[in-house]
Amino acid sequence: MGISMFVGVVLQIFILVANSEILHRKALKQDNIIRADLPSQGVQLLEDDTHVVISNGIVSIRLTVPGGSVTNITYKGSDNLLFPENNEADRGFVGTSYKVIMQNENQTEISFTRTWTFNSTEAPLNVDKRYVMLKDSPGFYTYVVLERLPGWPVFYIQEGRVLFKLNENMFQYMAVSDSRQRFMPKVKDRENGKVLDYKEAVLLTNATNPAFNGDVDDKYLYTCDNKDIKVHGWVGSNPSLGFWMITPSNEFRTGGPLKQDLTTHLGPTVLHYFTSTHYSGEVLAIKFKTEEYWKKVIGPVYVYLNSNDSANADPSVLWIDAKERMQKEEASWPYEFPLSEDFVKSKQRGALSGQLLVRDWFVNEQAVPAASAYVGLAPPGEVGSWQYENKGYQFWNKTDENGNFSIKNVIPGNYSLFAWVPGFIGDYKHVSDITITPGSNIQATNVIFNAPRNGPTLWEIGIPDRSAAEFFIPNPDPTIKIHQYAKPIEKFRQYGLWAGYEEMYPLKDLVFTIGSSNYSKDWFFSQVTRNVGGEYVGTTWQILFDLENVEKEGNYTLQLAIASAHVAELQVRFNDRNSPPEFTTGTIGMDNALARHGIRGVYHYYGIPIPGSRLFVGRNTLFLTQARNLTKFREIMYDYIRLEGPPAIVH
Repeated sequence: MGISMFVGVVLQIFILVANSEILHRKALKQDNIIRADLPSQGVQLLEDDTHVVISNGIVSIRLTVPGGSVTNITYKGSDNLLFPENNEADRGFVGTSYKVIMQNENQTEISFTRTWTFNSTEAPLNVDKRYVMLKDSPGFYTYVVLERLPGWPVFYIQEGRVLFKLNENMFQYMAVSDSRQRFMPKVKDRENGKVLDYKEAVLLTNATNPAFNGDVDDKYLYTCDNKDIKVHGWVGSNPSLGFWMITPSNEFRTGGPLKQDLTTHLGPTVLHYFTSTHYSGEVLAIKFKTEEYWKKVIGPVYVYLNSNDSANADPSVLWIDAKERMQKEEASWPYEFPLSEDFVKSKQRGALSGQLLVRDWFVNEQAVPAASAYVGLAPPGEVGSWQYENKGYQFWNKTDENGNFSIKNVIPGNYSLFAWVPGFIGDYKHVSDITITPGSNIQATNVIFNAPRNGPTLWEIGIPDRSAAEFFIPNPDPTIKIHQYAKPIEKFRQYGLWAGYEEMYPLKDLVFTIGSSNYSKDWFFSQVTRNVGGEYVGTTWQILFDLENVEKEGNYTLQLAIASAHVAELQVRFNDRNSPPEFTTGTIGMDNALARHGIRGVYHYYGIPIPGSRLFVGRNTLFLTQARNLTKFREIMYDYIRLEGPPAIVH
């Protein structure tokens, strides 16, 4: 009889910190390789009983044997770029076997593996962690193959990430996008600050640089959508160099293109998350059943290093260069150099193309091209299941102005074809699943999204784009300083915006009147709780609207799209706030997007039938009650609301 157990795992595959004790325990015979100052003779490898060094004359990395922990990274003769302490050296995957897969002047690939056994206390996974260095490449690649065999214990993975902790004395400037770039405070500034509503958010009160006093440090200020996490990192001075994480493909990430995740934070720390429950909750934890087999290749990702003396005056020059390198890496995907037989090369992959049309009979009688829509292949599932998918691979692209799409380099397998179209509610799934085979180039047919529509629009609030960004977002508390980036950033990326609701509505909840209210000014971006006498209570918003006539025997429809929810319950009532609800979502969401400065999470769509008998000629009131309380972060962010009349006789 097998062992049954339930284990929650934070799968931190690579913890990369420098261990100063190990560095001096036993020097390699050719220690100059550590400093990466060899002439350009190609890739070289040195080994002893406890360490291995790979160097190509530009970059050098040193790893423990057989554990596979990186203890030293240098670039063009620099000092070690990693954090010089060892207090995290016991975290993350530790290999039990080391092997050289290939070693020549053009390429070196090494492997650190661990095979799970039933008497092990480690996560029940076989792990093969790889590092690759190429000749003349200003960086190195890393990837991992994870495998779970049938009959192994039940367990789940909440987070899986690659992490580099850099030397704080060398790196001061962070960049995650064209707009979010800045010099950062020190770790001790955070330690000396004041913890705010949750441990991640700290008000800086005694910063090393007084200019940072009043700032809030919070790692969630630097999150991005998966589709936008392509390159991010840090820039240092003396020497002026950049350390960048480049992700050339999102195929191995979970949750689809709109899933948000961390990129970096103080440390300085550079992250690559391939799975997490951030902005989604436990629905994205990877959960395994006893007899389930699973194998997945994560990566490769590329650690890119660059330098430019002018970066001392303008660090963004290294960001621009890193973006150019990212585009080069993207164009090279899938790579041809990885030697694991589990990594699928270009010739072994297939492609899918087609044209997506969208039909909403109230807007257009005929189906029209779905411009700028997201179209993707993901493991087979129900409509919208790609948001929750966490074990397989996903492949996404956007349509052009004519609705045409092309999804290339798809790993062979069975997939569902999914899509969603900005400007339209709901999700699309093709009627038939699609099988990709090596070398195939499939033309998808009959790709028509019939957007949810039961009757003519009587009124609407918002823009159906899976975001609450179009609604009113307040200014933050004036006692908290807003960091002034060189370029404007999205207004929702600020701490404490939830407090603005009670400032705007100190005594009564929001009332929105169709025909006179403006959703960009009068609809708060999140329906939060209210603090009454020290206790948080749910809130009820009202939508007032007039109807000139009502078909009492007809069926109306409330189309409701939610951009995010956190332990919330939405109750819908018409014209009597004390009546049983016409509809309730039940408890939904664990996104925590409000606290984490997000504007979306897991998308929810509801088409709610409303009997005409519930409506009046003249003034009507729609009551939206968020019934859950306990904390200030129980909330709902709406995407779009529409009331439709009874179906037309002829569409």
